[in-house]
Amino acid sequence: MSVPAAYICLVLTWSTTPLAVQWSADGVGFSFAVFSRMLVSIVLALAVLMLWRKPVPMHPRARALYLVSGVSLYLAMSLVYWGAGEVRSGLISVIFGLSPLLTSLIAAACRTEPPPGRIALSGVALAIGGLALIFLQGDEGQDGTAGLLALLLASVVHSASLIALKRIGGDNPPLATTFGTLLVALPMFALQWWIGDGTLPSAPPSRAIGAIAYLGVFGSLLSFTLYYYVIKHLAASQVALVTLMTPVLALLLGHWVNGEALDARIGIGSGLILFGLALHQWRTLGRLLPPRWRSLATDGGRR
Repeated sequence: MSVPAAYICLVLTWSTTPLAVQWSADGVGFSFAVFSRMLVSIVLALAVLMLWRKPVPMHPRARALYLVSGVSLYLAMSLVYWGAGEVRSGLISVIFGLSPLLTSLIAAACRTEPPPGRIALSGVALAIGGLALIFLQGDEGQDGTAGLLALLLASVVHSASLIALKRIGGDNPPLATTFGTLLVALPMFALQWWIGDGTLPSAPPSRAIGAIAYLGVFGSLLSFTLYYYVIKHLAASQVALVTLMTPVLALLLGHWVNGEALDARIGIGSGLILFGLALHQWRTLGRLLPPRWRSLATDGGRR
């Protein structure tokens, strides 16, 4: 699969995740929802690996990759699922929209990427402003502060793990990485469910079952595989920009599925997001310009 196609598919699958996460925990609890989601994913990943007769590398670098990915997946997903029960689904995308800024700062601190210039940072700030304009309704005080903090911490974990995975590097197959990650994370999710509740839901809602199945197939197996494929070919800050695109699509999905109102706020917010993305990636976009303008664009992105 081409990198642009994988990137687009990743955006589309992540756009559906916030609403599906909330639906999956409805009536069954967040610990059972996330555990069952990962269980579905690892069973399918194993089946595909066996069908295609693909080995799972177990050399030291691969084991380090699985460990970092698995632990960060457990921490981030647990925080997201818990926080999703305390806040509106739109705020999940808003908080995770901070990932590009966090990733750029962490990558610069670790010296894995050049420090972002003022134009790039201005673009991130502008895009975050667009996200806030779209999603924040002025009654955020009704949402739990603890839930917002949990989502913020999940975003930090996600950004830090992205940098760590880039530093580990290697040529591990994406599907094998997905399986190894789930193999590390699943026991932790199982222990969390067993300690927190440990009982099977007697009559889970059909919507929750459908959401769990969807997340297990598309939200985990497919998106994780695409995610590990994309981070092998793009800079960490470019991968993190996915979280700036998904909120708009997630809002449109909420409108179509839940009948949520759409207004001029969306048009203005979307424009801010797109302009912010252009500023953040100004140096990359500058390479598409004619040669006589290219140096100006590239130099401007460093300022």
